Amino acid sequence: MIYNDSNKTIITERLLLRLFTKADAETVTRLCNDYNIYKNTLTLPYPYTLDCAMSWIEHHSENFDADKLYEFAICDRETGALYGAIALSNHQRYDNGELSYWVGQPFWGNGYATEAAKAILDFAFDVKKYHKVYARHFASNPASGQVIQKIGMKKEGVLMDHVKKDDRYEDLIYYGIVRDKMKE
Repeated sequence: MIYNDSNKTIITERLLLRLFTKADAETVTRLCNDYNIYKNTLTLPYPYTLDCAMSWIEHHSENFDADKLYEFAICDRETGALYGAIALSNHQRYDNGELSYWVGQPFWGNGYATEAAKAILDFAFDVKKYHKVYARHFASNPASGQVIQKIGMKKEGVLMDHVKKDDRYEDLIYYGIVRDKMKE
């Protein structure tokens, strides 16, 4: 993982993680206006409109600069194609943050979420000096759990029927990793 502070980018073997721009809004809309993305995410609306994308992107740079939330576009390192998004919240009081992500359905199964998530863990621990990073996923989305486990996070617990989505309750499964345990 190579982080460039001047342009706020992270480079991995296959990916470029960069800030979103308004020019990404149409692609974000196309990728997020998919029921399968909606049903696996906690807060994405459905249908997902261009206004949703513009509103979402609007404060990314400001949040990044204020060390509140680091949101990156997951892009192909060579072509620049936008695959999805990955974010890391910053709870400064506790030296921790939540990792969250989505990848557009046409790009599922290629390891992009895992590669981006590994880079974000490095960013959290090596650049931002977090003590802990955690993530959560719906029990109905085991693929997301696999991503979380592949990057070394350990299951911490299940919140039963914790969220209501489409008139049914969903369990949230929590995972975490502490900086000192990262190398183990």
